[in-house]
Amino acid sequence: MGRLFGTDGVRGVANVDLTAELALGLSVAAAHVLAEAGTFEGHRPKAVVGRDPRASGEFLEAAVVAGLASAGVDVLRVGVLPTPAVAYLTGALGADFGVMLSASHNAMPDNGIKFFARGGHKLADELEDRVETVYDQHRTGEPWDRPTGAGVGRVRSYDQGFDQYVAHLIAVLPNRLDGLTVVLDEAHGAASRVSPEAFTRAGAEVITLGAEPDGLNINDGCGSTHLDLLKSAVVEHGADFGIAHDGDADRCLAVDASGAEVDGDQILAVLALAMREAGTLRGNTVVGTVMSNLGFKIAMEREGIELIQTAVGDRYVLESMKEHGYALGGEQSGHVIVLDHATTGDGTLTGLMLAARVVATGRTLAELAAVMERLPQVLVNVPDVDRSRVDTSPELVGAVAEAEHELGSTGRVLLRPSGTEPLVRVMVEAADIEQARSVAGRLADVVKSALG
Repeated sequence: MGRLFGTDGVRGVANVDLTAELALGLSVAAAHVLAEAGTFEGHRPKAVVGRDPRASGEFLEAAVVAGLASAGVDVLRVGVLPTPAVAYLTGALGADFGVMLSASHNAMPDNGIKFFARGGHKLADELEDRVETVYDQHRTGEPWDRPTGAGVGRVRSYDQGFDQYVAHLIAVLPNRLDGLTVVLDEAHGAASRVSPEAFTRAGAEVITLGAEPDGLNINDGCGSTHLDLLKSAVVEHGADFGIAHDGDADRCLAVDASGAEVDGDQILAVLALAMREAGTLRGNTVVGTVMSNLGFKIAMEREGIELIQTAVGDRYVLESMKEHGYALGGEQSGHVIVLDHATTGDGTLTGLMLAARVVATGRTLAELAAVMERLPQVLVNVPDVDRSRVDTSPELVGAVAEAEHELGSTGRVLLRPSGTEPLVRVMVEAADIEQARSVAGRLADVVKSALG
């Protein structure tokens, strides 16, 4: 079997790729692996389990809880909460690990499982590999070591998680948000209650969109992957700006008062300057990825802030931050990690910190975001292709070389296989938007013909 874990847990179509049997088996395997790794340190293990509102999350949560309890793990069910909330509660409650059921920004039929180690950190690659190995051994006939009697895990709901997480978010803010009017698009997702509550408690006047999840409408025409609704609402209501999350609220994108998008690179630039001013930007460094807009790199150089670039994926950003002790990092897509206050990307926290900066400076979001100029960048997703051959197809390698020669020093090309879906992302930057579109279109056609 191929590797189950992608760049962000195990993900696929619920009840097809991600079945109840798989969820149960992975949970038991995770319990055994973490016990072998010494995570439990001789005490009875405890896990926090949360989910986003997808309908499939209901049966998958039941399977995960059953698997953990059957392996002797006590389970705290925190219900529908954002991924960063589950990570936070895993650490705050002293749990040995956490489990989040979500497919993030993916469409509703998909779902996913991601595990957090003690402290709320994502599992290292070697632990994920070990979980897969143990799961596969059981799948092919090796029996589990099953506790009996008082050894089985106990399950209870932990309803305090919502207020505990919101209180944590409010405590992080350097100042209140009184006088600010903000539109929040919650993508009918996991932050539908959390984000409006946090902004309201912080003093902002809140207008909500996409905050009525029914299990089927998550990410459907709203949220961080569909900003048109938010743009219109911000202008219509005369709001100061808008914030959009994805289904599990580990992302944050923004819209200024005119309806113009403010992406993850711009948000990082604003927060980097704010943190440097506050003396919390350790190493005077921010961590981005190879997808970071060239304009972001130019802005950071101009401001005297060093930019470290990693492979695409918030896990790689986080690895670099933890290894070198950096405090801020993130992706253009809106995954922003403020390591002093979160162990993973936290869309609500990011939005709150952005809002706090607007209030503290008395400047508009547009004025703050103008610290960087986004160079024209075109991103084309090519679905239903063999993403594993991106670097080995002679036809594609030749097309990329030709495109790079055409762009010269004024642009760049990046082809990246998705870590969670069967598609390849084609990114082209150029000084001229039409040239970027033309090159990206040609490369997308080559990807389709060479890898389809």
